[in-house]
Amino acid sequence: QVQLGESGGGLVQPGGSLRLSCAAPRRFFSINAIGWARQAPGKEREFVASISWRGECTYYADSVKGRFTISRDNAKNSVYLQMDSLKPEDTAVYYCALHITSDGPYYTPQTVADFDYWGQGTQVTVSS
Repeated sequence: QVQLGESGGGLVQPGGSLRLSCAAPRRFFSINAIGWARQAPGKEREFVASISWRGECTYYADSVKGRFTISRDNAKNSVYLQMDSLKPEDTAVYYCALHITSDGPYYTPQTVADFDYWGQGTQVTVSS
């Protein structure tokens, strides 16, 4: 079992920013793609963003493109999600997720089905 630990969620006003962090075990992190998904109440879990294991390639859901930025620090075994211009519809539990199949250094997961392990999630609420 791979343990992923998210942090950084909270309550923010519309138009505000938050930065989520996720730490993963070193032996799994540095050679695997990783990303984020979210799940709002009553809705299915949806893909948000992903980054290749070298950090050279990223992929975003259309709903967050231009507002969210994913990055990773392989020296710290961590991935980040910078969320700007937040909207009430961004309210959800955000999950860090790891893809462990070796698909090359430029591979980026593009759906929730592409991920193999999940964190416990962190709540993000956008409300005035």
